[in-house]
Amino acid sequence: MRSPQQLRNGNRSPQEPQHHPPRFHSTVAEHKLRRFNSLILLFRLVSFSFSLASSIFMLTNTHDSASPKWYHYDTFRFVLAANAIVAVYSLFELGASVWEISRGATLFPEVLQVWFDFGHDQVFAYLLLSASAAGTSTVRTLRDGGNACTASNSFCVQSDIAIALGYGAFVFLGFTSLLSGFRVVCFIINGSRFHL
Repeated sequence: MRSPQQLRNGNRSPQEPQHHPPRFHSTVAEHKLRRFNSLILLFRLVSFSFSLASSIFMLTNTHDSASPKWYHYDTFRFVLAANAIVAVYSLFELGASVWEISRGATLFPEVLQVWFDFGHDQVFAYLLLSASAAGTSTVRTLRDGGNACTASNSFCVQSDIAIALGYGAFVFLGFTSLLSGFRVVCFIINGSRFHL
């Protein structure tokens, strides 16, 4: 049995539960974290908007029976598929970002969320870049050698708009990929996705 003097000096008896002091949360760190998460949310929202708009522009690129159709070209089907996939992925990540901002925790366990975001951001950014580059090459070929753009100029203009929107989605997904890469580095160094 311990004396009252030992208990007063911080020595606990084995029957007493040990209480850990609450962790200190800096309001500056909380604001930085909220700004960082809001920036990721903004980039994901813009990427979703551009990829969805690109999909819609390519899908509706049929005018009259004499003009060419987007589904006659493999590269335009690739542009549509890549942008549709990125739109679905960005919508999912938007939900995950809103969850993280509102709840203060990731949707998946932290280590899985960090690598999931970074890996998928990289893969889908390169998918968008390759689809947009292939679409650009096809439109250039149609303008230079084919008669598709001279017969129906609106087809090529709408294709150009869809491809430009795909490039825009790539740029903002690339920014998001940089931020998720920063999270990976912080997780490797500190064991947490934030350097704070």
